[in-house]
Amino acid sequence: MRVILAPMEGVLDHRMRQLLSELNPYDLCVTEFIRVIEQPIPDKVFYRLAPELENGGKTRNGTPVRVQLLGQDPDWLAYNAERAIALGSPGVDINFGCPAKTVNKSKGGAVLLKEPETLYRIVSAMRQAVPADQVLSAKIRLGWECTSQTMEIAQAIESAGANELAIHGRTKADGYRADAINWGAIAPVAKALSIPVIANGEINGFSDGQRCQAESGCQDLMIGRGALCRPNLGAMVKENAELLSWDAIREVLNEYVTLEVYGDKQRYFPNRIKQWFGYLRQAYPQANELFRELRQLQRSDEIIALLNQH
Repeated sequence: MRVILAPMEGVLDHRMRQLLSELNPYDLCVTEFIRVIEQPIPDKVFYRLAPELENGGKTRNGTPVRVQLLGQDPDWLAYNAERAIALGSPGVDINFGCPAKTVNKSKGGAVLLKEPETLYRIVSAMRQAVPADQVLSAKIRLGWECTSQTMEIAQAIESAGANELAIHGRTKADGYRADAINWGAIAPVAKALSIPVIANGEINGFSDGQRCQAESGCQDLMIGRGALCRPNLGAMVKENAELLSWDAIREVLNEYVTLEVYGDKQRYFPNRIKQWFGYLRQAYPQANELFRELRQLQRSDEIIALLNQH
């Protein structure tokens, strides 16, 4: 069983990957998407979004980190996939699952699920550019509005040469509604494909992981938002570990503050910490009161002072 930390745009940056990979036995992390337009991506962009490339494509504790690309032009995606490998990424991932309106309007992410033939062309071009000994993976949803094309989408990606396929068990229309999760719809795909299929969505603990494996027919799992609610979720899912205590979370927050405030994204710290508390309070009642105070503050020094008080 592999447990993979999913990409989450604007949330799971390299600092969060470092923090969470040190708390959990993740087998792989995937970066936030790097948007590909009709030009080469400068090396500095790769290094900014995936600084792990300067550490052999791994986090500080040795967890592999795979670069994810997003776009719609097969040739430019292929070119930049080759660059990612040359810079040290252990494989390349292509995003066909992002439901964001701004991304879909520019014909990237989940909107491409409407066009299995385009998916085939993209993956085929990338496969030709990525060395045969490197993994080319893709992440999809079950479809755009329904699941009628799930199998066609998955088979197009496999036949084009992908080595792995992660499936988020909801359509784009489902958004992130918990009641819409459909692990069972992944099962026919996992059975039909010869490549590993990874199940994703609403895995929030050991029992969820077990049920997801049983219903999806997938051995490997990918977790995203739940990892922000429960920072040791990877260990919970993989090793049946207990949820970290609130005292332990306070220590994790202290390390996160240090990473953020003394890093180059200090200006984003107020929004990032509020965003994280929005997730934490779903699993930790103790975070609720603190979040009410935190959301009123705008300056980093005020936020740090408040956290130190607690």
